Amino acid sequence: MKKVFAIFLSIGLIFSFLVSEEASAKTIVKKYKNCAALNKVYKGGVARSSSVKNKGGKTHYKPFVSKALYDANKSKDRDHDFIACER
Repeated sequence: MKKVFAIFLSIGLIFSFLVSEEASAKTIVKKYKNCAALNKVYKGGVARSSSVKNKGGKTHYKPFVSKALYDANKSKDRDHDFIACER
């Protein structure tokens, strides 16, 4: 009985891992036309990681952290501080 339970548990874990991989692979990252469009959705802009610091001066909003979203909108980071369209 314990072996059967262990097998079903293993199969369930493997299946859940495969489903979560597919869900994360299907995430679509939007490339915005300009900073005004990006700031309508993300007021503080988009940061590449939570450890980056703003070089450009004082900001009013905290940036949203997403490596994939930042990489898609990298061209909008004018001061190259790894935060795109910070406000």
